[in-house]
Amino acid sequence: MRNGSVQHRPFFKVLIANRGEIALRVMRSARKLGLGVVAVYSDADRDALHVQQADQAVRVGEALPAQSYLNIAAIIAAAKASGADAVHPGYGFLAENEEFAQACKDAGLVFIGPSPQAIETMGNKAGAKEIMKKAGVPVVPGYQGADQGDEVMLAEAREIGFPVMIKAVAGGGGRGMRLVADANSFPEALRSARSEAKAAFGDPTVILERAIQNPRHIEIQVFGDSHGNAIHLGERDCSVQRRHQKLIEEAPSTAVTPDLRAKMGEVAVAAVKALRYEGAGTLEFLLDASGGFYFMEMNTRLQVEHPVTEAITGLDLVELQLRVARGESLPLKQQDIRFTGHAIEVRLCSEDAAQDFMPQSGRMARWQVPDGIRVEHALQSGSEIPPFYDSMIAKVIGHGATREEARGRLIVGLEQLTGFGVTTNQTFLMSCLRHPGFAKGEATTAFIGAHRDELLAPRADAAFDMALAGLLLYVTNPQAPSWRRGRSLAATFPLPAKIEIAGHALELEVWRERDGSYIVARDGRQDKFEIDQLDLDVIRFRHDGVMDSAKFLRDGDRLHLQRRGIPLAATDLTLAAPKAAASNGDGKVRAAMNGRVVAVLVKPGDRVTAGQPVMTLEAMKMEHVHKAGIDGVVAAIDVAEGEQVTTGRIVAEIGAE
Repeated sequence: MRNGSVQHRPFFKVLIANRGEIALRVMRSARKLGLGVVAVYSDADRDALHVQQADQAVRVGEALPAQSYLNIAAIIAAAKASGADAVHPGYGFLAENEEFAQACKDAGLVFIGPSPQAIETMGNKAGAKEIMKKAGVPVVPGYQGADQGDEVMLAEAREIGFPVMIKAVAGGGGRGMRLVADANSFPEALRSARSEAKAAFGDPTVILERAIQNPRHIEIQVFGDSHGNAIHLGERDCSVQRRHQKLIEEAPSTAVTPDLRAKMGEVAVAAVKALRYEGAGTLEFLLDASGGFYFMEMNTRLQVEHPVTEAITGLDLVELQLRVARGESLPLKQQDIRFTGHAIEVRLCSEDAAQDFMPQSGRMARWQVPDGIRVEHALQSGSEIPPFYDSMIAKVIGHGATREEARGRLIVGLEQLTGFGVTTNQTFLMSCLRHPGFAKGEATTAFIGAHRDELLAPRADAAFDMALAGLLLYVTNPQAPSWRRGRSLAATFPLPAKIEIAGHALELEVWRERDGSYIVARDGRQDKFEIDQLDLDVIRFRHDGVMDSAKFLRDGDRLHLQRRGIPLAATDLTLAAPKAAASNGDGKVRAAMNGRVVAVLVKPGDRVTAGQPVMTLEAMKMEHVHKAGIDGVVAAIDVAEGEQVTTGRIVAEIGAE
């Protein structure tokens, strides 16, 4: 309760200050309550699905977040221009920015979230830890002092003891976070964390924490209202992460007992009441092997992973946000909360797991989601995935009576989902879900690091998929004879073909037998296929007595193929001209993705060795170091800091000594 009274705050039209799947998610609950919805968009999102499905949409600037989705004045102006009387920030961007919350309040808009004071108090990791310490909540030992000098930070890191975590004080989502193993690597990690934090949050300040080895990442979902009520909705286990960003989240956690849940929940609710907090929030903890838990931070917003909590509680968390923002009391007490079954969510990201999770952008040529499972997304066939925003493009959520049922449904859902045109982590996610360690509920934050090679290992039947790709390139060629069987079929001579898959050129032969079947031969292996059906996007075939099917998309010389949920892209090189030398051997450093140059680490005339960092690019809010491919002398730097570059552009040239 504030100022001794509770205000009724009616609103009728909500502007969603975000993009993508969360914008559509908020629209869904807002419309359920009879509210109008307004979208905002950058130049990069002019034709995005969240724009198409809103009642109104207002342009707020150019493509870069700082010029659009982080532009407070532009978003307030958009609300006024559209007649919106409330603003939902979603997550990311301005969701935890107290200045934005205050600007909404000053403009007479209802901010669907906590007060500016609560955001400021808990949004600062250092301040939040101090509050929790005073409240008796255990926190991770560390340094959160005002002196941010390089020497001071290094000395404090030594005092804490390596390994240490560097964390952006205003951060979230793994931005501005680095795990540092020793003092020698600390200075560059500190520079990189500050740079990423400045770009993502406008604040380069960081804190240091002792790195707790192999913990569980457990968070408690909380809600408070303007009447002084507070509840928790149980925990989520978010331990499976890469680059400190969550990939798989589930509820409940296999590591949390009912007694521990009650204890962590009590701590979380006490914090909410002490803050007089309104709306949705999450307290994040590290849970060690002995059951000890340590407060990390509080997220004063809706979480990406809120659907798993919705699945096991039956509640609509966005609807609760909207009702609390209107001044209503929470409609249920702690004793009313019931948990049913188990839910697991995976984050489908436009990234190449085999290339160190390098972000990918481009056109999603075909997008199909399965029936019978929850998929949160804002895509359709033909959607552009721009390089300026987070790489997460969809969330897939499996819910079942048991954890194993939820896991099974999620695997099947991923097998049936189709995304052709942009590389995603779909295969990697299925590998994680199928891994024995995850299946047993034993995954900690070390899971991906410990099992990376297993998770990225090629499938045992990868050679078969290559043969199937060769067959499809052959039979879908516009000049190819009909695949349909007839009485007077003539066998064809072996046709040599060359295809490229995952950067590797493969030579094979394809021919048709008199019985109408096809043979694909490579390296002494022969695969025989009988085609039963060949449509524009599906092939059904028999191989070794088994009927199977695959989805595909033929786009010129490019073929996208997916069998049993594993996507594969192949290019027909049969008539293609030889490619130029690979970038790792010709001395030219090329941009690995569309991105912005944030640091040039060498200058012309410098001697470098193979593997030495020469430039850092930022894409989808993450920094990526580009390294020299050969020993030599830097001959030229072809870009400037701050410049936006496209995939494949030469950014530096190294001449052999």
